[in-house]
Amino acid sequence: MEQTILQNLLLNENYCRKVLPYVKTTFFEMPSARVVFDLIKKHIGKYNKRPTTEILKIELDSQSGLTEDLYKESIALVDSFTGAVEDETWLLETTEAWGKERAIYNGMLDSMSILKDKNEKRDKGEIPKILEDAIAFSFDTSIGHDYLADSNSRFNFYHDVIKRIRFDIKKFNEITGGGLPPKTLTVLMGGVGVGKTQAMCHFAASNLTLGKNVLYITLEMQERLVAERVDANLLDIPMAEMKLIKGHVWKAKMDALKHKTVGKLIIKEYPTGAASVFHFKHLLNELRLKKKFRPDIIYIDYLNICCSSRVKLSSNVGLYQYVKSITEEVRGMAVEYDLPIVTGTQLNREGYTSSDPSMEHTSESWGLPATVDLLLALITNDDLASLSQIEVKQIKNRLSDLNLNKKFIIGRDLSRMKFYEIETRGQIKKTMPF
Repeated sequence: MEQTILQNLLLNENYCRKVLPYVKTTFFEMPSARVVFDLIKKHIGKYNKRPTTEILKIELDSQSGLTEDLYKESIALVDSFTGAVEDETWLLETTEAWGKERAIYNGMLDSMSILKDKNEKRDKGEIPKILEDAIAFSFDTSIGHDYLADSNSRFNFYHDVIKRIRFDIKKFNEITGGGLPPKTLTVLMGGVGVGKTQAMCHFAASNLTLGKNVLYITLEMQERLVAERVDANLLDIPMAEMKLIKGHVWKAKMDALKHKTVGKLIIKEYPTGAASVFHFKHLLNELRLKKKFRPDIIYIDYLNICCSSRVKLSSNVGLYQYVKSITEEVRGMAVEYDLPIVTGTQLNREGYTSSDPSMEHTSESWGLPATVDLLLALITNDDLASLSQIEVKQIKNRLSDLNLNKKFIIGRDLSRMKFYEIETRGQIKKTMPF
């Protein structure tokens, strides 16, 4: 395989362009293959063209530090190059599988070195990132968006609402241009008990009824307690009355719900502060393999009680950098898996007492609002609570005009874990909630 890869790097320009940026010298087991690969990569980097076999032999002649045996093996390897493989699709897939295998193998060796070598300066906390990068190895064949040549795909993007995750409340669709698009991170910001979890449970329930696959990750609440809130929403039963439901009534309602949607809702609980994007990606892989489940949207309850897979909170790494790192990793996962992620964050101490929170009231890290695509504040007070209402304020919005519906009021039914629209005139609560 190593011989095949090297000879096609020389003889197939398209293959070379797609593969060379991702293959590393350490992937090759044969010392001669490492020598030849380094010469190929060095020549292309300097002259912007692939070397010939004759050039490689001349370069080998001029190499210092090669033993006689290694020189002869390298010359023999170059002489063995015959022709390019015609089936490029097979070649790319096979090379990618080889590269992933070698990356994982090297990652395991690297991790063992960190664990066992007393002189190793790297922290053990780097091991998850090393293994994550190895598992994620792939050839990214995209070289960017050609503004003019790709104009048709851009037109289709503007008019394609299929991949957007729509809300069941009109105002949220208006401020997002028709729903949450893939590769975005939305954060709901509010104080304790304002309604962040209620909002995420409501949206998750709504997504499910629309036939979407939903993954709800909780680091704060037990799985069954999240499920209880979704039950109250979908079955239209107050949480306080959930234990009073008769068995036949429960079965009838759940059967009706199963026939109503083709979507699935998976709820996964992690200990507070003990799970990172590394764990979430592992979960996604397990769900894909064991349940053939691929989510259309992910909810994480909530951002600040995740941990980072890249950095370790210490005296050298403060909360600002730590939370910023978590936010970047979660948004990176949204981009990698091509789906929207919704999560929550707390207000800081000043924000708790503010009737008009802003970006500066984000808890723990200014890096969070700098990274997210949509940041919404949930606001309540005694007057709103007496009317069973809550105010939503846009703080940051990359998806639409921030000044469109900058603030708006929605109704809330806390007992049934629901939000609902309010009539525009007078902001009067509807008789029947969604």
